[in-house]
Amino acid sequence: MTSNGAAEPVILEAGELSSDPVLQARFAESAHRVLADLVRGGAALGWVEPPSRHEVAELLGHVISAVRAGDGALRAAYLDRRLVGLGYWLRYARPTHRPHADLEKVAVDAAAHGRGIGRALTAALIADARRAGIEVLTLDVRGDNSSALHLYQSLGFTEYGRLPDFVAVGEHRFDKVFCMVDFRRQD
Repeated sequence: MTSNGAAEPVILEAGELSSDPVLQARFAESAHRVLADLVRGGAALGWVEPPSRHEVAELLGHVISAVRAGDGALRAAYLDRRLVGLGYWLRYARPTHRPHADLEKVAVDAAAHGRGIGRALTAALIADARRAGIEVLTLDVRGDNSSALHLYQSLGFTEYGRLPDFVAVGEHRFDKVFCMVDFRRQD
């Protein structure tokens, strides 16, 4: 518990998820709920319409396969055994880019915003990338997502490029902002 009486989030990695049969059985369904609700609310997570259960299950299967091969990391945030957030990174597939990875997704249930869960997930994924020998961890974010941009900058990411008005959501256009953290410069 925190000083204000709120429960602390528990951040689990993929191995911990698979070692708890109850969590493992509910993970895909819970992840679908979180992702679909966020997209329904306008979150920029790579879908215009909420993803189907099948899409989320397929995505998670791909991520878990990459984790098992040493080519990714997956983290999940729980409050009282309820999934409230998830994130993952994947190593670049091309042989010449193997020391690099992309932080593909960090998503936190809207009801849990402001509790430090996005920060905890992202920090855990950054630490996982360092341990895996990743040299450069990249991500992209929609330019109007100032909260995410601030979070990533506070954790050491710097902007290295921007595509103006690249993301189209209906009649609205947003910049696509590219950020990176270069571990080679931190050692």
